[in-house]
Amino acid sequence: MTIAKVLDSPRGPIHQAQATDSVTDVVALLAERRIGAVPVVEGGAVVGIFSERDVIYGLSTKGAALLDMPVGEVMTKPAVTIEKEMAILTALSLMTRRRIRHLPVVEGGQMVGFISIGDLVKSRIDRIEAEAAAMREYIQSA
Repeated sequence: MTIAKVLDSPRGPIHQAQATDSVTDVVALLAERRIGAVPVVEGGAVVGIFSERDVIYGLSTKGAALLDMPVGEVMTKPAVTIEKEMAILTALSLMTRRRIRHLPVVEGGQMVGFISIGDLVKSRIDRIEAEAAAMREYIQSA
């Protein structure tokens, strides 16, 4: 199964930031939406990711001055991105190796989705449960 299948399932809007947005504003967005990261997008292209980890690292190195800085100065860049055709297990492996929890999905240089490790784990669990149900049904009908 591919990332395209995950993107086809009902999902909420993709919240994003621009590199010029203040850290304070983006932290407020993360808190309000109860999310861990946002893609930083310029002209539809992903230029970075801003996450809770960036906030923690920034506070430890820059102190309270971080809050007035633009996100573009403290975001993680370049962003690791994937394409819709990537297998879910390949994406999970990439996230594990790189120790990241969010991946922008791009097509033709433009962002078409944003997935979390939770989205991928849920997709795998749903598939395993469907296979188990099919197996139980097969066994009961035999």
